Amino acid sequence: MAVVNQYKFKGINNDATGNALNIFGTGNPLVSETYIIKSIKVTSASTPTVTIVNDSITTLKSAALTANETKELLTQPLIVEGGKTLTVQSSNTGAFSVAISYLNIKKEVTT
Repeated sequence: MAVVNQYKFKGINNDATGNALNIFGTGNPLVSETYIIKSIKVTSASTPTVTIVNDSITTLKSAALTANETKELLTQPLIVEGGKTLTVQSSNTGAFSVAISYLNIKKEVTT
């Protein structure tokens, strides 16, 4: 079994829907992957409260933002196991952007 590590960056720019957004897209991370998130930064254009939720169950972080503010939401690395989701949602429809830097650890089965 080989392990492939890649540092990646993912972002959502100026979302104003108020819906829960899966930052990594549907079905990610895959069961064979683990994400170690180093940084989650949120920038607001209005005054939302932004909430980060792991697997639609546990609220990891919630922060009230003022207009034109950027805030780091993590104080230590966060691990997201394969098959789990990480979503971000705003308390209102005011625009905000989120940027995440993470390490993608992918296990590949070789024969």
